[in-house]
Amino acid sequence: MDFQTEILHAAQTLAQGGVVAVPTDTLYGLAADALNPDGLERVYAAKGRPADMPLPVLVSGWEQSRQVAAVSAVDELLARRLVETYWPGPLTMVLPAAPGLPNRLTAGRDTVAVRMPDHPVPLALAAALGRPITGTSANRSGEPDITDADELRRTLASRVDGIIVAGPKPAGAASTIVVVSGGIVSLLREGVLPYERVLETLGMVMPFE
Repeated sequence: MDFQTEILHAAQTLAQGGVVAVPTDTLYGLAADALNPDGLERVYAAKGRPADMPLPVLVSGWEQSRQVAAVSAVDELLARRLVETYWPGPLTMVLPAAPGLPNRLTAGRDTVAVRMPDHPVPLALAAALGRPITGTSANRSGEPDITDADELRRTLASRVDGIIVAGPKPAGAASTIVVVSGGIVSLLREGVLPYERVLETLGMVMPFE
């Protein structure tokens, strides 16, 4: 099966509420239609994920993020600056959630975590689906991250509707997560991208400890 056919088949699976394990630039992830409650439920079941943990979202570009995020004018200026510099790449932004998102996506919170990965598979899948996809890591909750395709198959083959291993192997490093709110960019988790570098991009300085 060629790459485009594999992506189109996976997109159809997601549209029907299915889950497909895919590589990203950071880790292997579990992809479901971020707006389909059935698919989201399947992700939680595959991971054994606690119900109070929201699911991160992967998008094909900033415009697609508008389907899940509702950002103020001030915060959009900051977010767009970061998008221009670090997307696609290992920067996740926590943004105000758009109204009406499935509760399973946000775990009842008023925010959503969004990233544009630097990997052809999730980018093509989100574009083919026409909606954001979930990007939670493809491991059982509480267990080590999976960066090997064979381990992915052994661990998740019976829990998902498909597995894609095309493209570059994940680097194995988690993304940096920042919260963009009220004109402030604060650190939630530092990953491969240094927080200080993110602030420098915006002309900000590290806060005092």
